[in-house]
Amino acid sequence: MGNRVLGLALLFGCLFSCQHQEEEVRILFTGDILLSRQVKKEYDYRNESPWINLKPLFQTADLVIGNLEGAVGTVLDTINDTASPLFPIDSADISLLSQAGFNVMGIENNHSYDLAFEGKQNTINQLLRNEIHPVDFENSPYFISVKGVVISIVSINMVQGRNTPENPIYSLELKRKMQLANSLANIVIVSVHWGGELLEWTNKTQQEAAKQLIAQGADIIIGSHPHVVQKPEIIDGKPVFFSLGNHLFDQKYPATKQGLMVEITLKNGKYTCKGIATRTATNSFYPEMATHVSYDFSAFSYNRNFFSINEYSLIPVSVFEQNQSKIILEAYHNNLLKWRSHPMPLIYLSAAKLDDKNTYLFALQNYYSTIDKEISIRPYVYAIDSQGIYAKWRGSALAYPLLDAQISPYNSQILCALHRGDSYIALDKTNTQTRIIVYQWNGFGFRGLPDSATCKYCERIYGKIVN
Repeated sequence: MGNRVLGLALLFGCLFSCQHQEEEVRILFTGDILLSRQVKKEYDYRNESPWINLKPLFQTADLVIGNLEGAVGTVLDTINDTASPLFPIDSADISLLSQAGFNVMGIENNHSYDLAFEGKQNTINQLLRNEIHPVDFENSPYFISVKGVVISIVSINMVQGRNTPENPIYSLELKRKMQLANSLANIVIVSVHWGGELLEWTNKTQQEAAKQLIAQGADIIIGSHPHVVQKPEIIDGKPVFFSLGNHLFDQKYPATKQGLMVEITLKNGKYTCKGIATRTATNSFYPEMATHVSYDFSAFSYNRNFFSINEYSLIPVSVFEQNQSKIILEAYHNNLLKWRSHPMPLIYLSAAKLDDKNTYLFALQNYYSTIDKEISIRPYVYAIDSQGIYAKWRGSALAYPLLDAQISPYNSQILCALHRGDSYIALDKTNTQTRIIVYQWNGFGFRGLPDSATCKYCERIYGKIVN
């Protein structure tokens, strides 16, 4: 399974080296998808794809992306919570998605853990077996390269569900994910599960979250959860589709039988977003094209530049390795692929001229260490050349257990680090205090600096972070 998914990811990545002239890229987003209850009964009875009416449209898209509600598996006797419905999915039915043309599927919502952790992992495994990229908060940002454009997808859930945590918008973890997405991608799409169920209007939380996500670099926001269409808006110059409503679902209220798809078209640094209305017939849950008014937003710009260091453009490719999402960096020079890195659990990456002679990559990655006996954030300094990437320095977590570290935007030779309040001598993860320490590269590692002015620069980075 791992090799097939790696092959699929590298196929997308190969398109970058094979395509020098930028072609039009078309991405199609759908609303909520259900593969259980009455929906399953209908396609079992009809013995034909639920997407038979949309096949021509799906075939013209480079990427088709949806939001899958539920988990693969069967309901266990141990799950006796009846407060909300369970959406168990037959593993064989995941193939319906790939046959329809879906190649990316969001799984970050309040039904992701309907069948506990095992159910979510089964869902991920089945999607991968069917060559569909699963995207949740943990493996965000997810990178796909299509026709020379690097697309990043960040998936967020803001709705409490069964064993499902909410992803706080004002968090250090999300800020880091958005930074990585903006560093490596040409365009950043945020898929967010939010809002009030069956409400055709947005709430204050959605409006504030949209502004925060755009401030952090979101180019497009695609929403789900209300199960009805909420009117899209332009917020701070970016398109926000608050809710696409149902795409394939068995709810019977009139508004829940209306849906919206978003067609994103990218070319030559510009993108447009077109809303395509769908409906389901009275006695069916299969989506089909509707004729009422759609939405058309145009003339937005996206970043056409790639992450570059030492004359190499680094193109990210997301892969799954041993049930963990990692990133391969492909290095191009003069449009030719020179080398690929090993799969890396990257959470931050920055080019930094740490001394007067060399530019390195500073990275944060999630790794296990015997020092604190946990998987946590570890800093790395990499050098790159024509042969590849190699670690010049590997730190456990600098002086204290690490929460975050970034190269200062004011001085590329300064590293700003946010540490936990405990120490390696007396580890205490319940300690809620933090400390900011400033470091400078000395050629062999980082040494702490006492400079108060430099500390103020670093406090600007971390001053508004809510931990």
